[in-house]
Amino acid sequence: MPARILSIPFVLGAILFLFLAWEAHSSYSIYVVPFVIALAFIYILSPQINWWWWTRRPPDMPPKLRGLLERHLPYYQHLADPEKLRFRRRVRLYMEANDFMAKGMEDVTEDLKAVAAICAVQLTFGRKDFLLPKFEHLIFFPQPFPSPQYPKNYHASEIYEEDGAILFSAEQLMKGFLEPHNFYNIGLHEYAKVFERSYPELGFPPLTEDHWLELQQISGFSQAWIQQWINLDPIPLRPVSIVHFFTWPAAFQAQLPELYAAYARLFNQSPGKAGTPVLGELV
Repeated sequence: MPARILSIPFVLGAILFLFLAWEAHSSYSIYVVPFVIALAFIYILSPQINWWWWTRRPPDMPPKLRGLLERHLPYYQHLADPEKLRFRRRVRLYMEANDFMAKGMEDVTEDLKAVAAICAVQLTFGRKDFLLPKFEHLIFFPQPFPSPQYPKNYHASEIYEEDGAILFSAEQLMKGFLEPHNFYNIGLHEYAKVFERSYPELGFPPLTEDHWLELQQISGFSQAWIQQWINLDPIPLRPVSIVHFFTWPAAFQAQLPELYAAYARLFNQSPGKAGTPVLGELV
């Protein structure tokens, strides 16, 4: 990490003067103090230092994680090579910028972090600011879980706006990403809710209960099935429609052309467009 690299000369300087104080004269010990103070500042400011470095030299995703995109995300597969690189760099930056926490499991694996980041970047690919900073805490449970908001429901996902947190069942998140035609993508679902709360000024188009049937015709997922998959009642229609917009863009555009056009304006992208989905300058 850049902060660690920056700290090396100060560590060496502190060791040098400690050695001189030990071997030559104790008066050298005073020179250790500036190096220790500098190391303390580097430690405190390490997140900012690392982020400054990453944004100027965006890292790529490692090959193992890149395979998630190449094998399982048609959205990414249709991008031109420069856009693929931009997408991967944004995913890696998102992984660096946010806080990932495990509950009931030893650690959050890199593939779980990557899948959550991919869902976020997919929704924000048409925007300059892609980090959704109001929701920086991602909490992962191995399977469906109860929570203070829903203590009686073992559910797959939720957002807790007061703490800026997004909660996922790792099992459901991975299934929805790896097999989106068989399992509903709760990653896109929760980030759609986050996006709507992050940009309320955009003016989202109205929806009616009739849209449930039209969305079912697109994906085969009924309202009851999605509700059972997440296990919360009610399931809001808006994020479900956004998941369909990104997962089945051609069918969505054919079935709901006006809603597709409205979402394309909101997200500044047309997910079914080859090369790049972005419609113009980043907003």
